[in-house]
Amino acid sequence: MSHLARYWHRVDDGRVQCDVCPRECRLRDGQRGFCFVRAREGDDLVLTTYGRSSGFCIDPVEKKPLNHFHPGTSVLSFGTAGCNLGCKFCQNWDISKARDLDRIQEDASPAAIAATARSYGCRSVAVTYNDPTIFVEYAVDTAAACHDLGLATIAVTAGYIQGSARHDLYEVMDAANVDLKGFTDSFYEKITGARLGPVLDTLGYLVHDTDVWVEITTLLIPGHNDSTDEIRSMCRWVMRELGPDVPHHFTAFHPDHRMRDVPRTPTATLVRARQVAADEGLRYVYTGNAYDPDGGVTRCSQCGAILVRRDGYDVTLYRLTGDGTCPQCAAPVPGRWGRGAGSFGSRRIPVRIGSRTSM
Repeated sequence: MSHLARYWHRVDDGRVQCDVCPRECRLRDGQRGFCFVRAREGDDLVLTTYGRSSGFCIDPVEKKPLNHFHPGTSVLSFGTAGCNLGCKFCQNWDISKARDLDRIQEDASPAAIAATARSYGCRSVAVTYNDPTIFVEYAVDTAAACHDLGLATIAVTAGYIQGSARHDLYEVMDAANVDLKGFTDSFYEKITGARLGPVLDTLGYLVHDTDVWVEITTLLIPGHNDSTDEIRSMCRWVMRELGPDVPHHFTAFHPDHRMRDVPRTPTATLVRARQVAADEGLRYVYTGNAYDPDGGVTRCSQCGAILVRRDGYDVTLYRLTGDGTCPQCAAPVPGRWGRGAGSFGSRRIPVRIGSRTSM
């Protein structure tokens, strides 16, 4: 069953234009957008995946990754199908590149998702796996249901969104991890099929015009976006436009989808990126998808004390005060903290909600 979309308008040549993302797909009856899940039916634009998910799983919040947002707590994660980017390295390609709308999916209302998350003791619900931009109506309604039950909401996104859709999505999100996939137009155009500029616009919007807690992730791909010059340019932009306190995660690539001939990212590349970022003034820089013990440590930016230590997704040390300050020098640490860390650890718990259904 399709759901009437909220972000579109009719154009003079008889087509309807989707206004969710910078692609601005213009569709005639029966056509679908680049994402494949926003489609024209008759005179309307519809979302074909509303209320249908590719699966639900309870994860640690550190897996999103978010290191400054209620550490150690659990989050109910879900996504749908399709994507508005065409990343050659996509590690969820079986979901995000799905074109078979007869695949079996799980039917779940926003209220059912929120109730399930609360019943499992989750602190948050995350719209992730594929990009919530393309199922923004479902994401917004789910966030509202979560807030009604006192749950936080998280968007894991490439930031390729615009206009009122961007406003409405982030008005109901408490945190976001934005994939800044590279820092050249050529990388975005050749590897993701998108443009860099709109992503930078979204990051600026989130940091300066919303109360959303923001962290950034960059997957470093050998030979494509891992040069010291590109990393330095990216970090200088973040420092200049967003400030020193936005956490940045550099994570390791592994061969997947249409880039299986590219080697894994060496840990040394992540360590180098973390050092470059620190040299440019970024205060909270992390590494992921590789063994790098120092890459999971949160230090006080003033006195250097270790405040949070992580082993993978496990929080093994937590010293922040209840108001998020360093116990040694009382310097504030930006983020969303509590009196202690959660103890969910690095478990992964698949859950079922509702019934299995054919799209």
